[in-house]
Amino acid sequence: MVLASLPPAALSPLVRATGAPPIPAARAWAALYRGQAGPTIDLTQAVPGYPPHPDLLACLADAAGSRATAGYGDITGDLALREALADDLARRYAAPLSAEDVAITAGCNLAFAMAMTTIAAPGEAVMLPAPWYFNHQMALSMQGVAVQPLPCRAEAGFVPDPDEAARLLTPATRAIVLVTPNNPTGAIYPPETIARFADLCRRTGRWLVLDETYRDFMPGEAPPHALFADPHWGAHVVHLYSFSKAYCVPGHRVGAIAAGPALRQELAKVLDTMQICPPRAAQTALTWAIEGLRDWRAGNRAIMAGRARAFAAAMAGLNTWQVDALGGYFAYLRLPDAAPDAMQAAERLAADQGLMGLPGPFFGPGQHRHIRLAFANAEAEAIARIPARLAGLWT
Repeated sequence: MVLASLPPAALSPLVRATGAPPIPAARAWAALYRGQAGPTIDLTQAVPGYPPHPDLLACLADAAGSRATAGYGDITGDLALREALADDLARRYAAPLSAEDVAITAGCNLAFAMAMTTIAAPGEAVMLPAPWYFNHQMALSMQGVAVQPLPCRAEAGFVPDPDEAARLLTPATRAIVLVTPNNPTGAIYPPETIARFADLCRRTGRWLVLDETYRDFMPGEAPPHALFADPHWGAHVVHLYSFSKAYCVPGHRVGAIAAGPALRQELAKVLDTMQICPPRAAQTALTWAIEGLRDWRAGNRAIMAGRARAFAAAMAGLNTWQVDALGGYFAYLRLPDAAPDAMQAAERLAADQGLMGLPGPFFGPGQHRHIRLAFANAEAEAIARIPARLAGLWT
């Protein structure tokens, strides 16, 4: 038998129909850059623009060398970390939460995928605000769950409208997802808006999935919302959190889900199947860090706020580019009228100016005139160089 005549082994049509990861694609454009505008400025991925605290690194190293963390842990995560995170959530939201409300996950992307596996079946639907975080859309597509776009508009600060969401609901809709501070736009949703979405989900029997990966970089001390003050919040709300940005440990992959008992009972099956247990050494280190690095976290929030101010100030004199939204780690820029569509514009910025960002179409439909820049990656000196790179084209 001739080997070439054999039929190829089949692959999942759902995975094959899912788009390729955007960040490697965008970084490939920069391979054409020859340094003519200065050093490359990579604003593609949301990564902390400073190192972890040295005491956290020491704790991670010690925990990684411990025999105790080499074995399996609890399916829902180590109790000590769940208790520490529940206490931190209770303080931040001024509401009672306990370790039983929390499950630790191997990163927040997996937290989302496992929550969606628990909530929605193939052929059902989940509503995502558009523009959306591309990995959310990818996770749903791979599971055969339809994505229902909820348009978010620049004139409304990219804040979604609960009334529009209500009109777009269908019998297949199982959940509405909110990300605040938002990725990709940086928009921060007002507590009143979040409350209205929670009420909509409660009245219609849907889940509200609230991803607050960038919560630690919100300005002020007021609770981001009051959902946890409702004693029945767990009947319709799922909360997602990431340790990656707040503690500068994205490589250690630790996230969390807070949910009510009914969802947690079914989620346990998914946790055991998809992760068995989260990384043990990182859990040990983060248990100490939640309280031990509280002041350091606050300092990082100030750093990010300073970078946001620096970005806004740098862009103030660049009239052809409009900052439509800014917050958390991101700025969402509208292209000049003379620029081509976002895919071509982002490629040229990377190849000709050494400025790497992600074009709007990676974040869903209707985004062909926007580019996302993750300004949090860059120190003030690099931020100050951004306007010159943008002005190098289409001004």
